[in-house]
Parts: sequence; structure tokens; C-alpha cells
Amino acid sequence: MPNDSKLKTTLEVAGRKLKVSNLAKIFYSATGFTKGEMLDYYIRIAPLILPHLANRPLTMKRYPNGAQGKFFYQKQCPAPHPDWIKTIPIWSSSNNRTINFCNATDLPTLVWAANLAALELHTSLSVSPKVSQPSLLVFDLDPGPPATIVDCAQVGLLLKDYFDKHRLQSFPKTSGSKGLQIYIPLNTPASYDLTKSFARILATRFQEKYPNLIVANMKKVLRTGKVFIDWSQNDEHKTTVCVYSLRARQRPTISTPVTWEEVLVAHKQKNPDLLSFEASQVLDRTDKLGDLFAPVLTLKQKLPVIQ
Repeated sequence: MPNDSKLKTTLEVAGRKLKVSNLAKIFYSATGFTKGEMLDYYIRIAPLILPHLANRPLTMKRYPNGAQGKFFYQKQCPAPHPDWIKTIPIWSSSNNRTINFCNATDLPTLVWAANLAALELHTSLSVSPKVSQPSLLVFDLDPGPPATIVDCAQVGLLLKDYFDKHRLQSFPKTSGSKGLQIYIPLNTPASYDLTKSFARILATRFQEKYPNLIVANMKKVLRTGKVFIDWSQNDEHKTTVCVYSLRARQRPTISTPVTWEEVLVAHKQKNPDLLSFEASQVLDRTDKLGDLFAPVLTLKQKLPVIQ
């Protein structure tokens, strides 16, 4: 690793020459994890993350001075950018203009984005060109302190039981931050009106059934000691952190796919550490387990009608 944090170098990535810089800059002060290590992680995880990024409008959350520094969201693909970077044009009525989102379809694009200090990669629930049609539904489980991801695991298991009864497969992943996210792949024609309404009604019913554990109301004052089921993420204009993305926490944690068995064990043992994974751990996991989230890309399901 270069000693000069401002040193620029050129990488050849899949036939593309990319200038990268600041490789020795510390991006996670608690561990000394550098920008160079961030690029290395994204290069090594690329075979798994790229299928989940490809053709989904990408919002980059950029941290020029590392995970504890100031950040900004970037929806418009930054200009200038290499002419081989693909984009997805989407009309924004609120901005009264077309926003050209980056489309991370290949390794050079991923490395280019990482070099821009895009620590976190957030994606739409839609796949281009059907940007108004969600390919999946997500429940974002957010613990209100002193609740933790262990409480999220309990709620996740309750949701799994509901979906199992309706013959729907569900897939959990850590947010890489505080919570847990449950994905229901659809990959069949659906609308955001349908998925958002379904998620809201189900979250509200779970709140009514488990009032001491679950809250479906977005007011933060109501979340203390409970798990907020964020149903509002099922929106054409919102994004969710992509599986395998780094998160800007104290340590280089990753939004990591997990098995339901791991969720159950973490809940039974009341151990939040069992659902926290850093970059090196995720690379080891994927060597052994492959992509636990692969079925999310292709599994075709339809939501039941809530009676």
C-alpha cells in the first residue's frame, strides 16, 4: 500500500484503465481500514454484488473523508464520467428534469464508483427498463434503543412464519448498521401501490398483534424499545442499501445475507454479534456459502391478498 495518501495510480480493470487515488487514506479509524482496502473489497466481492446492482438505478452515498466524515447522496451520475459508464434516465417530477442514474453493470464501473468514495451503494427496488415496477418487496426492521438486532431477529422470524404459511420464500440480510431487512422476491408484474399497501397493512397488523414489540408508525418517539417495521421503503422514489455494500459505521461492516437458521440462533442466544459481519468475514463467508441472495434475482412469486 502506498505511503503517500495522495498518491495516484492506474489500475487496469477488465481492459479499462482507471486512475485511483488516496489509497492509504484511513476510511475506518477504529480498524485502520483504508480506501485501498475498500477498493480491494469491492473488487473481490464484485462477482456477487454486480448481479444485484446491474440495471438498478444506483444512488451513491459518498464519504470523501471516510466513514466518520461528512457525506452526500448522489443520484445524478457525476459528470464528467467515462463514456463507457452506462446510465438509467428517469424523469423526476419533483425536480422537473431527467436524472441519469449510474448503472453499475460491470467491474470497471464498480471500481470507478468506489474510487469516488462511494462507500455505500443504494439501489432501487426496480430493474430497468421497468422502473415503475418493483421486482421485490422489503421490510426494513429498525430497532429503537434499547432494542437491538436481536429484537429485529424475533420480528423477522414472525414475518417468516407469516410468509411460510402463504408459501412465499423470504430472505434475510443484515442492514450492516443496526437492523435487519427481509426481502420477498416477486419478479412478476406488480406495482408500488400494491407492494407499499401490502407492506403497510401487514406491518400495522403485526403492530396490533405485538404492541410491546412492534411499531408501524413512523414517529421516532414511538420506537423506544421496539422494532419499527419500515414499510415505506416500498416506494418508487426510495432506495435500500444493496446487499454486500459497505456501511459507514465505526467498523467496515457489510449488509450481509444470512440464513434463517443464523437469525434463529442469534435470537435464541440473545447475541447481536452473531448478526454483524465485517468485510473480511463476508469474503470468507461467500467463499464457503456463495451468494445466499441469488434466488432474490430470479424467484417468481405473487403477493397474497390480505384478508
